[in-house]
Amino acid sequence: MKRTPWGELRVADAHVHFFSHNFFSLLAAQAKRGTAEVLEALPMSAPAEDPAELAAVWDGELERHGVERAALIASLPGDESSVAAAVEAFPERFFGYFMANPLGPDAPARVKRAFDEQGLQGLCLFPAMQGYSLHDERARALIEIAAARPGTVVFVHCGVLSVGIRAKLGLASPFDMRFSNPIDVHGLALAYPKLPFVVPHFGAGYLREALMVAGLCPNVYLDTSSSNNWRRYLEQEMTLAAVFARALAVCGPGRLLFGTDSSFFPRGWQGAIFDEQVMALREAGVDEAGARAIFGGNLEGLLARRG
Repeated sequence: MKRTPWGELRVADAHVHFFSHNFFSLLAAQAKRGTAEVLEALPMSAPAEDPAELAAVWDGELERHGVERAALIASLPGDESSVAAAVEAFPERFFGYFMANPLGPDAPARVKRAFDEQGLQGLCLFPAMQGYSLHDERARALIEIAAARPGTVVFVHCGVLSVGIRAKLGLASPFDMRFSNPIDVHGLALAYPKLPFVVPHFGAGYLREALMVAGLCPNVYLDTSSSNNWRRYLEQEMTLAAVFARALAVCGPGRLLFGTDSSFFPRGWQGAIFDEQVMALREAGVDEAGARAIFGGNLEGLLARRG
C-alpha cells in the first residue's frame, strides 16, 4: 500500500519491462556480439541467468515501494519463458505480458503456448517496430487467439517509439511510423468488443487519436506510463495534469491504467513517475474512487485470473 492524498492506495503497475538474461542474449544476437559484452556496454546491473532470481529482485523492489502487483513485459519475441518463470515464482505479485511478431511463421503457436501453457495474459504488439499493419491478417490471427481466451488483453504500442538500449549498442532502429497510429486499433476493437485493448503512453504523441478510439470503443484502455515526454511534439505542450484531464473527460477513471515503464537495475521501480502522476491527477480533480481505480483497481479487474 502507498500513502497518497486520497489515503492508503493499493497500487498495481501496468507497465514494467522484464529485462531478463535471455532478453540480453536475444539482443546480443541481433548485435552480433556476446551477451557478456553487451551487458558490459550498458549502464545497468547484469540480471541473474535464472529469471526466477530476477523475479525475486523485482518482488523485493516492489515490496520496498509498497506496490502490490505489476504487469511484467517480455520485451522481445522469444522471451516468453522468462516472464512465465517470474509469474510462476510469484503469482500473487506479477501478471505476464509478452511481445509477439505476427510476421514470424510460428507466431500463432507461440501465442497459444504463452496463453495456454505459460500462464501469460497480455499479448503485446509493436507494429512500427516490426513493420506490419494491424490490418494484416497475420496480426488479426493473433488477436483472435487472445479474444478466444477471457482474462487476456492486447497491448498495442502506438506513436513515438525509441529503445535506448539499441542506441547504446549501435543497433539501428528502423521503426516505421506508418504503422503507429491508434486509429488502426478502432476496427479491431469494434470486431472484438469483449477483448480489452491497451494503448500505452496515452498514444505516445497521438493523444487526440487515442482518445478518439477510446471514445468510440469502451474496450480501449490507456496506460499512463513513462515520462510522457511526447508532449513536446504537440503544437502547444500540455502539462501532465491537462493530459489526464483530457483523458478523464473521454474515458473516465475506469479506463486508465497507471504505469511507470520501469525496466532495469540499479534504477529499479520509478517512484518519481508515480509521484508525478499523483500530483497531476490531484490537480485534475480525481476523487478517491477514481484514484483507486487508476492506480490499481482497473488493472487487477482486467486480469483477474480466469477460473
